[in-house]
Parts: sequence; structure tokens; C-alpha cells
Amino acid sequence: MGDLFARGFLKCGHPVHPILRGSRPESVAQAIPEPDLVLVAVGETELHPVLASMPSAWRTRLGLLQNELLPCDWQRHGITDPTVIVVWFDKKKGRPFVPVLPTPVAGPRAGLVVQSLEAIEVPCHTIPDEELLYELVRKNLYILTINIAGLRTGGTVSELWDRHRELAEKTADEILDIQEWLTQTRLPRGRLMAGMLEGFAGDPNHICTGRTAPARLRRALDHAKAAGIATPTLTAIAEGLAAAMPAS
Repeated sequence: MGDLFARGFLKCGHPVHPILRGSRPESVAQAIPEPDLVLVAVGETELHPVLASMPSAWRTRLGLLQNELLPCDWQRHGITDPTVIVVWFDKKKGRPFVPVLPTPVAGPRAGLVVQSLEAIEVPCHTIPDEELLYELVRKNLYILTINIAGLRTGGTVSELWDRHRELAEKTADEILDIQEWLTQTRLPRGRLMAGMLEGFAGDPNHICTGRTAPARLRRALDHAKAAGIATPTLTAIAEGLAAAMPAS
């Protein structure tokens, strides 16, 4: 994902300074104290350690694009106004990107990000800050529903909805319970369900599961346990996975 964004920035004439695993961000920050944007393109499990160690000079210049992202994730690190990219395109190594829906971008450097994505023909648009929570939860609902329900069904998102709609709806409902707890907000559930279905229609042949799906299920169940939320559907999927595991 970082490679794709880097190409967009370079195409618009912006220099890119990659910080790879093993690099020392503090040393780079001394040389480049005021970058236009510091794009954090790491996996969900790596986000919090990266934000915790972010050089203070960069903390007001961050761009975030992880799945399962919510405002509480940056607020816990004292970060108040990042640029947030709700990625709606699929990018796998060695393959071209596949747009599902236009990617919304919010925050102080949204214009820079949109300009760079448009330069490489990624559909995108800026959104007002008040729409960001809806867009984040909509993407979370989409990715968690297809990944977790797909652990039972396999197949594509169109097959999930056409052949296993009850499972998809029950999974989505429990995920929204968890998202409401995480955001401490009453969410527009009908609008979010409709938004998820827009994602299904945007790429009907999108495969439901990937290598991160079991970890997403575990995180969802951990959140539900902490919140005291009943998740019979998610629990049954987890139990089915455990039963299918070969005995050691």
C-alpha cells in the first residue's frame, strides 16, 4: 500500500522518504522536521507501537490508512487531527489495484492525498470531518463482516449475500454492537448496512477471507468480552474453526 501512495506523491512532484522496518524515525525527523505528510502504512497490529514511538515533530502531520481504524486509536496517543484515508481499493503484491468504491479522505492534508491518488487514477474524494466516523465504521463493517462470515462460507461477497444472507446480517449486527461500544456512539445502523452493500456491489467477485481473517475474529471477540456484549454468531464461527483444526 505504501508503494502505491509513494508513486502518487512522486508523480505530483513530492519527494518521498521511506522509513522501513529497522529505521530510526527520530534520526529521519531530525533531518526532515516538517514534512508535508507522514503516512503510516503498517498493519493493524503494528499501528499502536508506531504511534507510541512517533517523533513529536511529526505528530501533527500524520496520515492513517489502516483497516479497523477508529478515532479512539489515535486519540489514545494524544493525536488530535490526523489525515485519514478510508481505503476502498484492493492492492495485492504484484497485481494492479482494484477499486471497490471511491476512497474518502478527511483531515488537514486531504487535498494532498487526493491529488496524489488521482495522479495514479485511484477514485477518491475529500469528505468533511463530520462524515469521517461513518466512513470508518462502514469500512470496518464491510471488512469484518466479509472476513468473519467468510470463515464459514468461503467464496465471494456476492455469494455471501445471495446464499448466506442471514449469516451475513447476524454477523454484521454483532459487529455493529462492538463498533458502538468502541466509539461510544449510537450509530446509524440502517445507513451503515446500506453502505456495506454498496461495497458488495462495487466488487461482487471480491473474495471474503484472507490470511488476516482469523485474527480479525479474535480481536472482535476480545472487544465483545471486554464490553460484555453477547456475540452468538461470532462465537459459533470461532467454535467451528476450532473444531476444524487438526488435533495436535
